[in-house]
Amino acid sequence: MTESKHARVPQNSADVVIVGAGPAGLVLGNLLLRGGIECVVLERAEREHLHNRARAGFLAAHTVRVLARNGLDEGLRRRGQEHGVCEFRTEDGRFRLDYGRRGRGEPHTVYPQHELVRDLLGQFIDAGGRVRFGAEATAVTGADGPNPSVAVRDRDGGTGHWRARYVAACDGRHGAGRRSLPAGAVRRHHRDHGVSWLGLLAEAPPSMDAVGYAVHPRGFAGHMARSTGITRYYLQCERGHDSGAWSEERIWEELALRMGAAEYGALRRGRILQRAVVDLESDVLEPLRYGSLFLVGDAAALISPAAAKGANLAVLEAEILARALTDALVHGDPEALDRYSDRCLDHIWRAQEFSHWMIDLLHGAPGAEGAAAPFQERLRSSRIASLRDSRTTQDWFADHYVGI
Repeated sequence: MTESKHARVPQNSADVVIVGAGPAGLVLGNLLLRGGIECVVLERAEREHLHNRARAGFLAAHTVRVLARNGLDEGLRRRGQEHGVCEFRTEDGRFRLDYGRRGRGEPHTVYPQHELVRDLLGQFIDAGGRVRFGAEATAVTGADGPNPSVAVRDRDGGTGHWRARYVAACDGRHGAGRRSLPAGAVRRHHRDHGVSWLGLLAEAPPSMDAVGYAVHPRGFAGHMARSTGITRYYLQCERGHDSGAWSEERIWEELALRMGAAEYGALRRGRILQRAVVDLESDVLEPLRYGSLFLVGDAAALISPAAAKGANLAVLEAEILARALTDALVHGDPEALDRYSDRCLDHIWRAQEFSHWMIDLLHGAPGAEGAAAPFQERLRSSRIASLRDSRTTQDWFADHYVGI
């Protein structure tokens, strides 16, 4: 039976309750709202925090197309910058790869995630979408039946519930969506890569016109521009490293050493705005549905930041789920929901495979002993040489680096 897209709902209910106001939740909310589906977004943070929460900023060509065809790209068109060059630095020298001209010829678009969130949030609210800020989802109950409920706690400690037909958990790896899955409901595939990064956000102009990947005996270092005055850096560090242990001077000295500043040019320094240790892990749940509860973004799968896939997968999954929910609620085709998980997992596993390849390319073999360590290092040197010299490898890299 086709369900009316104009059905009236009580104040604390919606056809779809979306938990989390990141890119996944807000793309999903905008698409559902435009399809006439009653939805609400529950977000534990306040709006100002969302506007200033720094995250990744490299959007794949597919993500740009999703935003464009749904009229969600106004800010992106005005302020986004195309980027299509990587520079690799090793003990053997450096080389540049114009990946935007290899493979399918698709570059990234650099657009800080907090600005994208600001755009999506503003459009959703301006179109009449409902958002509850300061509302932390604590549990999803009844997902094995037709009327799930989301328990929430507000900023003052008060509690309540939102009733729904469907719940979209866009609230990350540690959110209520994952926590509410009963034992045995899904399979978890997990890998700890044994690598940690000290992630840094610096109030400093970019020091090169490319994404920089430095492979050094002391560990990996990375350089990624965020804007004309903000740059993201990464430093490989020991597991368990205290993010506040190093002074800013030591951080800049270590970055300069690993990135070969003495040979290739000094880094443009500035105040360190943020720092945090990231343990590189991969984590995938199968299936991405439990009854009326759907997992999206980091709630569905966690991917390492080595290849800038997380936010792009989240947008792709949000569009797939929006179409499935529209087919179910508007066009009377509930079987469309059965296809959501398999469609997303095809993309997720391809992205995981490339991310794993990138991790092996950029890092030594953690924990390797005896003959294993030099063997792994020689393999890594061979991969880098192939990326430098082989057009076939460069085309493969370009298609997988940008594509999802």
